[in-house]
Amino acid sequence: MHLQQADGTWRLCFDNGTSTSAYFLILLKMLDYPNEKLLRQLHQTILNLQHADGYWQLYPGEKGNLSATVDAYYALLVSGYSKPTDASLVQAKEYIMRAGGLGNVTNVLSKVMLAVTGQVAWPLSVSIPLEILLLPPAGPLHFGQFSSYARVHLAPILLLSNKKFIIKSPYPLQLREPAGSIPREDELDEDYALQFLNSISKFQNADSREIPFLSSLKYGIYQLQGLPEQLHQSAVTKAEQYMLERIEPDGTLYSYATSTILMIFALMSLGYAKDDPRISKAIEGLKSMLYDTEVGLILQNSPSTVWDTALLSHALQQAGVSRFDNTLVRANAYLLSKQQHKLGDWAQEVSTPVAGGWGFSDSNTIHPDVDDTTAALRALKSGTSDSPERLEAWNRGLQWIFSMQNKDGGWPAFERNRTNKWLEYVPIDGAKSAAIDPSTADLTGRTLEFLGETCGLDLRHAFVKRGIHWLKQAQREDGSWYGRWGICYIYGTWAALTGLAAVGADREQAPVSKAIQWLRDIQNKDGGWGESCRSDVKREYAALGSSTLSHTAWTLDALISYADTPSLEITTGLRCLLALMDQGGDATAYPTGAGLPGNFYIRYESYNYIWPLITLVKYRDKFG
Repeated sequence: MHLQQADGTWRLCFDNGTSTSAYFLILLKMLDYPNEKLLRQLHQTILNLQHADGYWQLYPGEKGNLSATVDAYYALLVSGYSKPTDASLVQAKEYIMRAGGLGNVTNVLSKVMLAVTGQVAWPLSVSIPLEILLLPPAGPLHFGQFSSYARVHLAPILLLSNKKFIIKSPYPLQLREPAGSIPREDELDEDYALQFLNSISKFQNADSREIPFLSSLKYGIYQLQGLPEQLHQSAVTKAEQYMLERIEPDGTLYSYATSTILMIFALMSLGYAKDDPRISKAIEGLKSMLYDTEVGLILQNSPSTVWDTALLSHALQQAGVSRFDNTLVRANAYLLSKQQHKLGDWAQEVSTPVAGGWGFSDSNTIHPDVDDTTAALRALKSGTSDSPERLEAWNRGLQWIFSMQNKDGGWPAFERNRTNKWLEYVPIDGAKSAAIDPSTADLTGRTLEFLGETCGLDLRHAFVKRGIHWLKQAQREDGSWYGRWGICYIYGTWAALTGLAAVGADREQAPVSKAIQWLRDIQNKDGGWGESCRSDVKREYAALGSSTLSHTAWTLDALISYADTPSLEITTGLRCLLALMDQGGDATAYPTGAGLPGNFYIRYESYNYIWPLITLVKYRDKFG
């Protein structure tokens, strides 16, 4: 409780690795930003996080990550504070070349940063024609079908790629590439639309059958290809408007650091000056996302203030702190102030939209999500003594949650029915994981838990029935569920089981008993649980080999939900949990949040407080 800020929030670190800090440092240098202290701080933090073997990694135990290493190496070089002959950069360069050089970089943001600063030719992997923004909603594909987080990154990327925009860096990478690994400029003269058609044709040929979706899409692109230049300019204008209309009050684009950095470069490609007020304000917004950690200053991609404050308020209430305690009064007043009242992009798929959701970050005003909304509503709860304003906020939030249920019965993260699986095959790296926003076990399970635990709904209610049906269909053969926004199968299985328990699912039901047995089978010798970040890339469970605080708390929470008495697994797990709370190291530092498989993982500082507390309280309340 002593970590709470004066405004009622908990502002704990959303640690997403070094790449966002590297992109920010590169951007500031390209803008000739005059704050040398900030530049040196970012440089030193990146340097501090280099592994002894010369590489940078996304998570402990990973034997280097090429994209992350290229990002860090290039940022250090661009800063001017490190020289190519420095031992740290020599080591990093050796690792990059052993890993295949720039031609093997897979992260699309890494590629864009290299291309926009003239280090490589614009990559074919982002050569979707900009005119895709003009395809009508009635067609088989339109821009709005992409997930919200894909769209807000795609709009600036497509502008930059379309213009082949370059702001030349004075610090060349000086990495010798294997022949043919990076396309030459003269290899990129083919029309963008034709490149896109070739990409999807390769997929169609590999599938060995004519796909109506692809045939319609090809026809639409061919039609656009023959239209005059003013249509292309319309696409440019639409992309520009798309970004400008989604700038938050703090100047950032959708409150994401990465999309904001891309937007700044995209605006420059359109002729905006480096000191344009919109660019200057965006930089100030990015600076507000900086967090001073024990290893130095890092750029959080999206600070988790609302999420952390909501979950910590709920956990403290579960532990017995009165909602009228000053700590919670201040926290919940802050949460009430962050309920959103605007109709954002999410409203496009809702027949009678009513604003009432919550977003993830303090600056988020137009991009609510299901997880944060249920978390905020748990913290606020509804009671007979509430004021009319508070009851109205509660009802609007609950109505928003109901309105976001997908047609298939599950819940997405941000927008309903962004489930066009064909978009997973568009020629952009990472599209399979980021292009759509489908129902997931973690979102569906936690929403069911909220509806059952906080709202008192059960199997008799249609929303609940549909959610349960989706979960049963999504369960894997081994009994686990895949969790999209955490690591990974333990995360999804925990959310599904606690959700089913809250709405009255019986332990003897096959999905429940099978999932419980799976959790038992993967328990570590020390009594805890731990899962590797490799799980979300492999798309199958990968044991970490040691236990983490979050994984152990999640698993215990699920097992306790169905236990009549403390089983051996629960007893040994609880002992491990208590030991891990004092242990530190990977037990508390290993990232258990997920953003983009193989590219983006998150260590939530708050998780070391939230989930152990909730689990210990549940054990106490159930077993004494």
